[in-house]
Amino acid sequence: MGRVVTFGEIMMRLSTPDHLRFCQANRFDVSYAGAEANVAVSLSNFQVDSCFVTKLPQNDFGRSVLSYIRQYGVDTKYITFGEGRLGIYFIEVGHSQRPSKVIYDRSHSTFARSDISDFNWEEILSGVDWFHFTGITPALGDNLVEICHKALSTAKQKGVTVSCDLNYRAKLWSEEKARFVMTDLMSYVDVLFANEEDAERVFGIKADDSNVVEGRLSLKGYEQVCRKLKERFDFQSVAISLRESKFANINGWSGVLLHGNEFVNARQYTVHIVDRVGAGDSFAAGLIYAFLQDMSPQDSIEFATAASCLKHTIMGDFNHITVQEVKRLVQGEGSGRVVR
Repeated sequence: MGRVVTFGEIMMRLSTPDHLRFCQANRFDVSYAGAEANVAVSLSNFQVDSCFVTKLPQNDFGRSVLSYIRQYGVDTKYITFGEGRLGIYFIEVGHSQRPSKVIYDRSHSTFARSDISDFNWEEILSGVDWFHFTGITPALGDNLVEICHKALSTAKQKGVTVSCDLNYRAKLWSEEKARFVMTDLMSYVDVLFANEEDAERVFGIKADDSNVVEGRLSLKGYEQVCRKLKERFDFQSVAISLRESKFANINGWSGVLLHGNEFVNARQYTVHIVDRVGAGDSFAAGLIYAFLQDMSPQDSIEFATAASCLKHTIMGDFNHITVQEVKRLVQGEGSGRVVR
């Protein structure tokens, strides 16, 4: 089926229980998460040989992360350790008209202080079929930009397929810095993932007849976005997840894919959300799995969209869903009836 390596930061996630606001909470629920780790776990749940690469602090929290990742069958042998701290993010889960809120506390983390000597990419990428990273990683510092360059150039030399999820984070860098760095890195990328805003904010490519704030998205407009991205960067494939926000906990969810010259879109799901964080990562993982399985473009986007639809029903960043569950939803078994 292939071996997939993902690279990025993992953090401690502290979430308020029972939809409490930060000002109400006197305790937090603890888990660990990060965009690339989320993809690795999703793929492992799909029975894909997945490996997550990062750098952790040499303390109890670092060891807790290692145990947490390993329990999902993810290969952790290339994770390195060093001085510093584990990044943290706090999440207040919204409801109805009140949006969710995220606060980051990740400055000067062990991963953000990584050095290019921490990762032996020749060894890490030997025998690998797919390498995945996101725009979050180079946003953490110029040292991570250098490390990404090394990883990506090594992947290209070895014939490894490279995917990137733009994952623009305004709290980490400006649109101008993101455009400068990511434009350079795109020369190594074969498959690009984005959400309905990323292409505009990073590359200035906007979908016509769409308004993200109002939840009005045009398929024709996003086909144009995909084609402009492919024309500019010569990607093999471009996939965009599409979220129509009706309320914080009720969204329309779909996706589009340009593969070669073929443009397809998935059915739209109305999702009643338990936790939306990590949905884009589950979308990327679903599409990586579909490509590794040589699914058709239409089947690929349907699988990725269904996988990420189901993620919205699960608390935490990880998508604890099997291939069989995704396929049942694709086939129309989405009523939510009790399975006995």
